[in-house]
Amino acid sequence: MNIYLLYVQIVVSIALVVLIAMQQRGAALGSAFGGGGEFYSSRRGIQKKLYYATIVASALFIILGILNILI
Repeated sequence: MNIYLLYVQIVVSIALVVLIAMQQRGAALGSAFGGGGEFYSSRRGIQKKLYYATIVASALFIILGILNILI
């Protein structure tokens, strides 16, 4: 069963990377280092769903990591 948890954690980690990459606001590399944040706007629509999906995926990743250690 431990091997199945490992595979699920790998899938969740790939999904987490994709979700984080999709949340980038600016197209330039400078946005990754803090640039491009001249104004603040609230999240709406698909951006809000991506934000919540990222939170769920990161929590699932942490839970799977703890389960892999315990089992």
